Amino acid sequence: MKSMRESFAEALLDIGSTNEDVVVLDADLSRSTGTWRFAKAYPSRFINIGISEQDLMGTAAGLALCGKIPIVSTYAIFGTGRAWEQIRNAIGLANLNVKIILTHSGITNFGDGATHQSFEDIALMRVIPNMTVVVPCDAEEAKKSVVAAISHKGPVYIRLGRDATPIIHGEDYQFSIGKSVVLRDGSDVAIMSSGIMVSEALRASEVLKREGIEAQVIDVPTIKPIDTSTILHSARETGGIVTVEDHNIYGGLGSAISEVIVKNYPVPMEFVGIQDRFGESGTLPALKFMLGLSVPNIVKAVKGVLKRR
Repeated sequence: MKSMRESFAEALLDIGSTNEDVVVLDADLSRSTGTWRFAKAYPSRFINIGISEQDLMGTAAGLALCGKIPIVSTYAIFGTGRAWEQIRNAIGLANLNVKIILTHSGITNFGDGATHQSFEDIALMRVIPNMTVVVPCDAEEAKKSVVAAISHKGPVYIRLGRDATPIIHGEDYQFSIGKSVVLRDGSDVAIMSSGIMVSEALRASEVLKREGIEAQVIDVPTIKPIDTSTILHSARETGGIVTVEDHNIYGGLGSAISEVIVKNYPVPMEFVGIQDRFGESGTLPALKFMLGLSVPNIVKAVKGVLKRR
């Protein structure tokens, strides 16, 4: 178990020691996002913009135009919501080299309630031209996605959780933007997931196996550009897909995968995610259960696909 924001902080320290063009900006939440560690190590390359997310993105755009590599961080709901226009017009339109790495995404911000739970952020970022969208499933993938984002030219959005989550990938894991990873083979159905729900998908596959159902589990960390090749190969191999995410079923991972499927190789699909509603305060396990993001929901969706197939 390890927090993605902890590995994000570690990645920043490593990158800061080798690349002097990296500048980190935060909206007065550095203790929560973990960027305070970079600020302590490299104070001249850290800017606390204050609680002004529009200025956060605008300043990052200016730094990118000066040849710097700005990394901006705050809570996902504030960074993608309050500053969407600035991201679109100042960063996306100019295809600037800004890395938007936001924490406390989705239901991981469980205690703060509906106003602080971002169920729309992937959709908001995915619709912006030139924007790359990454949703890591664990601390290892988070760290390596941050490193990859620095090498990538153009704007990148990385969606990170809050608390410790199960470690799924080993230290030898090679993350690549635009590539998915088959975590478990299976020929009956494919469960495609991202973020904190990948571990739930793996648990669901164990339950299904005990019932004689072989479920393939795929980690899809890059929502845009989506890994069309792996998705279509899996669709042809299994004949059915279940997508699992802690995001609104409209506009997120499920939507991205269905766009590939409906155009190229239609198969039955089910969507496990936030069913077009707001969240509320609670513990993480309680919210997963209440919002339909638990293992039984995934199992039910798989059986629904098998019945339709």
